[in-house]
Amino acid sequence: MPFSIGIVGLGRMAQAILLPLLERGDFKPDQVLGVVGQKESIQRVKEQLPSGVNVFASDDSLAAEVWSAPVKLLAIKPQQLDLIERTFKQIRPIRSSTSSILISLLAGVKLDRLEKIFPKYCCVRAVPNTPFLVGAGLTGLSCMDGITSDQKLSVEKLFKPMSEVLDLPEDQLDAFLALTSSGPAYIALIAEALADGAVAAGLPRSLANYLAHRTLFGTSLLLKEKELHPGQLKDLVASPGGTTISAVRCLEKAGVRSAFIEAVIAAAERSRQLA
Repeated sequence: MPFSIGIVGLGRMAQAILLPLLERGDFKPDQVLGVVGQKESIQRVKEQLPSGVNVFASDDSLAAEVWSAPVKLLAIKPQQLDLIERTFKQIRPIRSSTSSILISLLAGVKLDRLEKIFPKYCCVRAVPNTPFLVGAGLTGLSCMDGITSDQKLSVEKLFKPMSEVLDLPEDQLDAFLALTSSGPAYIALIAEALADGAVAAGLPRSLANYLAHRTLFGTSLLLKEKELHPGQLKDLVASPGGTTISAVRCLEKAGVRSAFIEAVIAAAERSRQLA
């Protein structure tokens, strides 16, 4: 049967993209074909998706139909791309065309490589981040030359239910990934450290965790809504000889600011290496 969307790799991010599309009725479950690496994963994945979604192991003959869907989402690890390339060459889909869209979530894998592997498809790179899971995501898109406005709109429609979508030149995607995709891990470290500090200062753990999360949320909202530069907000809070400036002094001595700068640069560099 013809499928409307095919997904190679059904991890958390692929599921986070798919579920809102099914809930909105953009696709019916039986129009979706998902491919997983092992037969043992099929039942677990099906339990996390609406009834009717088709899921096959990669070595199942029916899995080849994923390449004939008009929209394909490639959501595997970058290290698995060589295997996918070999499989694709063996299959040689007969219903592929330049109107067929392939969206890659693979970190660091450039459009020119995707175009060489999948020459008959319109290739797009997408970089979503994990706040996508709660409808607060950011997604960077970079498209191959020649994509039509209708094709671009159809790609954006897949991500807009759960994220803000930014159209970016490809050479900015590594930095975008380093800040937005890796960034939630940096923020999680901050939340954990702040809560640990509050526990050390005498607060119970549950309250410390709650206050750390609320402080991060409220501060982010304040910066956004008031359009404040972070330095402005710091100066608003730090009074002369007060508690905040004493804490900021400790952070500066520890090189926290420099550490975050270097972390973003390291993540961007690693993304380029994965290419």
